[in-house]
Parts: sequence; structure tokens; C-alpha cells
Amino acid sequence: MPFHPSSLESVMSSIVNNHHTPAIPTAQGRPLFGLAREFRQSPLDEMMRLWRTYGDAVRFHFFGPFYGYLFVHPEHNRHVLQDNNANYTKQPHPSNALLRLLVGDGLLTNDGESWRSQRRLAQPAFHRRRIAEFGDIMIGAANSLLAHWDEVAERERLLDIAEEMSRVTLEVVGKSLFSQDLTREAQRVGTAFTAANETFAGLSTNPFSVYTIRLPWWPSTRRMNRNVAILDEVVNGIIAQRRANPGSEEDLLGMLMAARDEESGEGMSDHQLRDEVMTIMLAGHETTAIALSWAFYLLAQHPQARHKLEAELQMVLNGRTPTIADLPQLTYTGMIIDETLRLYPPAYALARWCNEPDIVGGYPLPAQATVTLCPYLTHRHPDFWPEPERFDPERFTPERKAERPRYAYLPFGGGPRQCIGNNFALMEATLILATIAQHYRLHLQPGQRVGMQPLVTLRPLGGLPMLLEKR
Repeated sequence: MPFHPSSLESVMSSIVNNHHTPAIPTAQGRPLFGLAREFRQSPLDEMMRLWRTYGDAVRFHFFGPFYGYLFVHPEHNRHVLQDNNANYTKQPHPSNALLRLLVGDGLLTNDGESWRSQRRLAQPAFHRRRIAEFGDIMIGAANSLLAHWDEVAERERLLDIAEEMSRVTLEVVGKSLFSQDLTREAQRVGTAFTAANETFAGLSTNPFSVYTIRLPWWPSTRRMNRNVAILDEVVNGIIAQRRANPGSEEDLLGMLMAARDEESGEGMSDHQLRDEVMTIMLAGHETTAIALSWAFYLLAQHPQARHKLEAELQMVLNGRTPTIADLPQLTYTGMIIDETLRLYPPAYALARWCNEPDIVGGYPLPAQATVTLCPYLTHRHPDFWPEPERFDPERFTPERKAERPRYAYLPFGGGPRQCIGNNFALMEATLILATIAQHYRLHLQPGQRVGMQPLVTLRPLGGLPMLLEKR
């Protein structure tokens, strides 16, 4: 979780200097130890408690002399992510420093001109017209998954859907962006990333982790390094294979390898390529896999929505494989994905570092403050989402979407740093859901309870075992 503190002295100085603004509500916690234990036990539960107790803006005592800030209102999100985004960077926020252990200085963690340069290089690969070319790959991956299910459905009706969705989305990312089939690496990538993900979650709520990560012999550092080494082997293999066989692929990897510095004329080093490929490989398949997993979980609990989905698929597709051209008619299918991302946003919290003093929602914010925005909470704000815990895809009709502020819904963040792959992910999730739902219904086991596991992303706790029913 992205909660690491700003100095108490800086906080008090800002409040004194901004005496005309109201003091932000403060949650103190226990003397010295603050709320660190609560965040370690359940960061989402603790953020929910803070929000319900103190409102849309709260300063919380994390540990010792350190404090953090949590903002929930859409206008707060707009200010930080859009209106004054230059003041709110990824670095040196401690959680992003930890994330760099995993993905290096790729698009997810980098800042400043280096990030802008990387973004410009990668942007063409995610252009809408380019993404449309990936549709056949997405549908092909879904059909391969269905073929596998057809083979195992009779003897293995219970499958971990989170693992299955991870495999299919890794295939899509590999073939679309790197022109390589990564399915043979799915088990290694999944196991290593899960372990690294869990290590990150423990580190990010530990007030001492910014110090212990510098110690190579420390147990958590060794665990992280061991799993990152496995992921590095996969990523470096992707890069080495392309270097050995450049070919003519005009995918993302080809664009990055062909890029040249305007002044020196030099291309990206293998280390730079590693960071970008690692970021895209992990972020590009993990978030969509999680969204699809939660979508099947919600449909299993809401048969009326499932019947409406199946009726749309019957009317639009009538049993045939979907194509890109069908997307405008698959409106309810898309609304299911949107509503799933509202209730279970994979990127459930966003971390930023406030560089200069600012005013957010009328409250003073000091320089060097660590800021958390929480889409999971914003997506449940009752002022913008009636009955916020209810699954209701109809919230995303064009008319109802137009009634809400832009930053009341931010599953892909917002502002200049909005996720570069948002359209890719939405198209992929819609096509895969439509393909699978025509052939299978997925059911929870009687009495099954599914919890949340807030790591780097918001995963189902312990996976998502579900029963297959062939239609």
C-alpha cells in the first residue's frame, strides 16, 4: 500500500502558514505506532474506516513522526491528477521506490522528461487503429482457452479462474506487443509475480522497508530479488530473441528497439528495454486478468445480469465468434466490464509525492507529503454512486455516465499519466468475456466466500475456484 509519511514538522508549518484554511481532519492512532498495524492487517479496510470516520480528506498518523494523506472526492482526484499534476510525482514516494525493485524505471514508475520521452515512444503501439489489429489475437487466445476447457470440463469442472484469466491475457500481451507466445512461461511468470506481489504488499505497509530494501541479505529483499530474477530471465529472453532475429515486426518491442535519442542517436540499452518490457508484460496482463476474474465472480452472483448478457450475445453474435466490428453492439457486455472495474478496480490506490505546498479541497498540504488517492473508495462515494455496493451495469449507460464528474470513475487513473493501455484493456476484456460467456457459465461453489487481496493490484484472495458449466 502506498502509505508512507511526511514529516510532522512540515505538516505543522504548512498549517500555520495557511491559517486561513481549515485544518484537515487527523487520525492519530496509537502513540508512536500510529496506524501502521491497521494498515498492515487490512489496508483497504483501514482506508474505508478512515473515510467513513473523517470524510473525504484525512491526514493519518502512520508511524513515529510520520503522517500520510488520503483523498477520496472526485475533485481531489482531478486536482492531483489533472489540474496541478506537475506538483504530484511518482518519485520519491516510498511505495513507488519499492515498486521499482520489480519493474525498474518503466512507464509505471518513471517521472519527468524521461517518462515523457518513454510515453511518446510507446504511444503509437496503443493507438486505437493499431489496437484494432490486435482483436484477432485476443479472440484467438480466448478460443484457445475454450478448447482447453472443452478437454478438461468433464473431469476437472473446478478451475481457478484467476489463473486461467492470467494465462489468456499473458498470451494476448505476448503476441500483441512482443510478437511472441508466452504461454509456455505462464506458470513461471504467474508464480514469480505472485510471490513478488505479496512481498511488495508486506514491504509497502512496513515503516522500515525503505531502509531494509537496501540490505541485500535481508529476508524480504532476498525474496523479492529471487522472484525478480525469474521474471528477468523471461524478459531478457524476449529481448535476446528479438535481437537475434530482428525481423520486421512493428509491435511495441520493435518500436522501442528502433527508437533513437535525438541528440546522440543511441538506442535503448538492454536495461532500459528490460524495464519497459517488464512493466508492459506485468501490468498489461495482470490488470485485465483481474478484471475478468471479478466479472465472472459478479455474474455468478447476479443471474439476472448474466441472462441479459447472454441475450445480447445471442442477438448480436448468434453463436459466432465476436469481432472488433461487433463491439459497438456489445453495449451491455461493455457495461459489465465498466461496473466490474468500479467495484473491483485492479489499481485500487494511486500513490503520489507532493513536491510543493498546495491546497487540496480547501485543505493545506505540505511539501514532501505522501498522498494516496483511492479509486476503490471514490467508486463507492454515495454522492455519485447510489447504492454503491450494488452490482448494476446500467450505471454505465451513456446518459448516466454523462451525469457524473469525470474523476468519480478512474479505474485507469487520470490526467497525463492515465494508463496508456486503457483502450487495449477494455477491448480485450469485452472480447474475451463475450467469447467465453457464449460457451460457458461459471458458478461459485455452494457456500463459497471470496475475499480481496490488496497487493500491487486487487486480486481475489487465494485465487478464484469456480465450476464450469458448458452451455
